[in-house]
Formats: sequence, C-alpha cells, structure tokens
Amino acid sequence: MRGSRACELPHMGAIFRGPAVRSNGQGRLEGARSVNAYAPVLVLGALGAGFAIFSVVMATLIGPKRYNRAKLEAYECGIEPTPTPAGGGRFPIKYYLTAMLFIVFDIEIVFLYPWAVTFDALGLFGLVEMLLFVLTVFVAYAYVWRRGGLEWD
Repeated sequence: MRGSRACELPHMGAIFRGPAVRSNGQGRLEGARSVNAYAPVLVLGALGAGFAIFSVVMATLIGPKRYNRAKLEAYECGIEPTPTPAGGGRFPIKYYLTAMLFIVFDIEIVFLYPWAVTFDALGLFGLVEMLLFVLTVFVAYAYVWRRGGLEWD
C-alpha cells in the first residue's frame, strides 16, 4: 500500500501516453503528449461507432421481415385506437412556432449562466459583451413580437 491509495491501476491515458518530451535531433524538445492525449478519445469514439453499426446491422439481420396489420397499427396502452379527430389530428402551426421560439430563446438565455459565474473575472469587457448579447436577444424578441409570432388569433 503506497501513499493514500489502496490500489493503483493504470488508466487508459497512461496506456496510450508516450514520452512527455523528446528531442528532434537539433537540441530542441518536442512534446509527444499532444497527439497521444487524444488516443483514448479516438478509441472510445471508434468503439461507440462500432457498437452503433453492429446494433443496426444485427437488427436488420435478425429482425422480422414481414409485418401484419396488427404490427403496423399504433399502440395505445392495449386498447383499441381512437378514431382520427376532425382535421386529421393535426395541431395548429402556432403550437410548433411557439415551441421553436421557446427553444431558441431558452438556449440563448442559458448562455447567461456561465457569464454570471465568471462575472468578476471578466471585468468591464465581459459586461459590455453580455449587454450586447442581451440587446441582440431583445431585438430578436421584438422582431418576433412585431411580426405576430406570439399572437393566438
């Protein structure tokens, strides 16, 4: 038992990591970690992509080839599906427009949180940049409001 750890095992980064520095033959030292540091990420990405491709191929090979009418119907908790309402069961476009506007403005406002956390470190420059950002968001909001994107008539 060395130090405070009971068991020390190498992690993936230690397996792929090369020497920290090496000589280029001209008396200068070059860092070897910059390229080797990405090896675990590349291996993990390749494994994830391989698993996704394997899953799709196996589902295609093993999955059912013929479907019957019961398999193609919508499943609604084991009861008979309700008849289609008037208008084909479609929602008015205002619902989708409101949802998209909410997502856009919500994502923009989420950028305020990191700024609030690092406000002291950013100083006056950070304040001016965030004021410009908020002004841009308000201009976009005013544009949507003026175009009638928020009206339900």
